[in-house]
Amino acid sequence: MDFPKDKYNIEFYLDINKYLDTLKKLREKYLPEFDLRIGVEQGLMPSTCEKLSSYSKEHPGIDFIICSSHVVEGLDPYYPETFKNPDGSDRDPMDVYRAYFEEMLYIVKHFHDYNVYGHLDYVFRYGPDHIEKITSDNYEERIFNTFKDLFREILKTIIEDGKGIEINTGSLYRRMDFAHPHPLLLKMYKELGGEILTFGSDAHDLEHPGFGFEEARSLALDMGFKAFCTFKDMKPEFHDL
Repeated sequence: MDFPKDKYNIEFYLDINKYLDTLKKLREKYLPEFDLRIGVEQGLMPSTCEKLSSYSKEHPGIDFIICSSHVVEGLDPYYPETFKNPDGSDRDPMDVYRAYFEEMLYIVKHFHDYNVYGHLDYVFRYGPDHIEKITSDNYEERIFNTFKDLFREILKTIIEDGKGIEINTGSLYRRMDFAHPHPLLLKMYKELGGEILTFGSDAHDLEHPGFGFEEARSLALDMGFKAFCTFKDMKPEFHDL
C-alpha cells in the first residue's frame, strides 16, 4: 500500500480475499498431513500505519504478519535513484540509512497489528556500489557504532509491544555475507530480553525456500536463544532449537 511508482509502473497489489479463499481451501485439503499456515508480509511506511492497523481483524484467517520496511522517504532503496540528490549528485548513504531507521522507529511506535519485524537492516542490501560495501567485518565500525542508540530504541519498542524479529537468510544468496539482521543487532535484541524469533529465507523462486536455515539455527543458539517461533491465529508457538 502506498508503494512509490517506479519507471516500470509495478503495483504491489494483493487480492487478499482471493488469497485467503484459495489458501483456506488448500488447508482443508491437506489437513491433517500438512498444517498450512496463512501469512502476509506488509511493507509499512509512516503513511500506512493507521490504514493497516486492523488488517488481521478485517481479514480473519491470517496466522502470521511480517512487518517490513522496503521504502525510505518515499523511495525504494532497490533503485540507485534513492541514493542521489535531486541534482543527480551522490547523496551521503549514511543519511539514507539514518532516515530508514528513523522511519522504522516511527512505525514500531505507531503500528501494532503484526507478529515480527522482517529483515531489520534490509536497506544495506542495496547500498550504492561506488562506496565500500557493508560487510560482516566492517558493520560494527561503519554501522553499529553510528546507529546503536537508534537500534536499541527500535528493538526495545518491538519487545515491549510483544512482537519479535526474524533471521532473514535471503541476503546470503544476494551478494551479502551476513543474514538480516547482523549478529550484533541479534545480540542486542537478545540482551534486551527479546525471545520471539522466526526464520525466513525470503525465497522469490523455487530454489531457495529454507535456504540457510541451519546457519540461522546455529546463529540463534550462539546468541543464547533456546527456541524459534511459528504462528497460528496471530499467536506464537515456541519450538525447541
